[in-house]
Amino acid sequence: MTEPTGHEPPAHARGSGPAETPGKAFDLAKLLAERGGERYELHSAHLNHQLPRMLRTIGFDKVYERAEGAYFWDSEGNDYLDMLAGFGVMGLGRHHPVVREALHDVLDASLADLTRFDCQPLPGLLAEKLLEYSPHLDRVFFGNSGTEAVETALKFARYATGKPRILYCSHAFHGLTIGSLSVNGEDGFRAGFAPLLPDTSIEIGDLDALERELKRGDVAGFVIEPIQGKGVQTTPPGFLRAAQELLHRHKALLVVDEVQTGLGRTGDFYAYQHEEGVEPDLVCVAKALSGGYVPVGATLGKDWIFKKVYSSMDRVLVHSASFGSNAQAMAAGLAVLSVIEDERLVANARTTGDLLRSRLAALVDRYELLSDVRGRGLMIGIEFGRPTSIGLRSRWTMLQTARKGLFAQMVVVPLLRKHRILTQVSGDHLEVIKLIPPLTIGEREVDRFVTAFTAVMDDAHTGGGLMWDFGRTLVKQAIAGR
Repeated sequence: MTEPTGHEPPAHARGSGPAETPGKAFDLAKLLAERGGERYELHSAHLNHQLPRMLRTIGFDKVYERAEGAYFWDSEGNDYLDMLAGFGVMGLGRHHPVVREALHDVLDASLADLTRFDCQPLPGLLAEKLLEYSPHLDRVFFGNSGTEAVETALKFARYATGKPRILYCSHAFHGLTIGSLSVNGEDGFRAGFAPLLPDTSIEIGDLDALERELKRGDVAGFVIEPIQGKGVQTTPPGFLRAAQELLHRHKALLVVDEVQTGLGRTGDFYAYQHEEGVEPDLVCVAKALSGGYVPVGATLGKDWIFKKVYSSMDRVLVHSASFGSNAQAMAAGLAVLSVIEDERLVANARTTGDLLRSRLAALVDRYELLSDVRGRGLMIGIEFGRPTSIGLRSRWTMLQTARKGLFAQMVVVPLLRKHRILTQVSGDHLEVIKLIPPLTIGEREVDRFVTAFTAVMDDAHTGGGLMWDFGRTLVKQAIAGR
């Protein structure tokens, strides 16, 4: 019998199941070639049937064949600029070579992953690296998503303080599982899923409301996005630090949700770092940490919180995740942090974001339908408002009467269909477009977006044309859907 070489397991190690079928057992390329054209029909039949319906209605039912960096290409070879980054997941753009190589390496290593009764090196190494960017935080729990990171923070805050209630902000978005939905400030997401946790919302920036709720004595923590994804609303200057002082005075915790704003998005590694003296008790990250490949979420916290939750060996598994800390996710996370450092992406988000925001802000006085441009780094909100001229005002009123948010959708659609730029309306019933492109974009992408946006605004202000024809179509659909 030949001894194993060490590069391949002995035959008996592979198990005693059926022998392998000769030839290639699974051919992904062949499957996609044969059935990739059925993508929208498959989704309609087996997944969320409303998604393809919506995409077809607004002309977003494209067939994208490949992607790289900040661009997609369709089946005809046309390129599309991605200013959405998969809702922030694609912070490095798509298929970054460093992350790809790390994943190939970790798969080729055949690690003894997820044995559950050992300590693999990659989770510890990623936690160590994340904590280097996170002063005043000491430990990390790895899960699989942003909503799971928030769920972890809610559980930890409640257990560590012994109190049941969590405060959150109106219009907040923290995820869609039941715990995170309980601190979601959007009624459209919450409707029909009651009863939720006994949590309470306050207006962003309202310190009096925060103190009033804290005086009731049952608040475990306050969870907040430093910049709200819905509407791109930034916390007022000084609010986070003042909130932190109030919370600690009442023995409650500050929980900062950096799922979308973290890892350089706003021009600092975390968005809360724009305000001096803020030291959260718990911080949630996810999205960009994945490199766009392997779902991962992380909850970072202070040592005393973790030690209270995991207070004895009997409680060692009191909070865990089946796929948490898996080798592929950890390798992707380590590669992402390396790229952020090596390519200076935090600084690039700051300088490129400042350029894009300033060029868009210069258009506010030029277009009466454009009311505000705001944000930090490469997280930018473009808000539209009621025009002053009679002709435009009547059209605006028509849209608002049917459904608020239709004008922003009218802008998003020609950006894609005429200019091949993917963007999103930042929330239901909002006249705000949110830009969260890959952190790797530069002046060329800024030029392309501003040129296209200017053309769309020119068209909108003519008072006619295809854009307003599409607006009338949206009005009819909104009325029919009531």
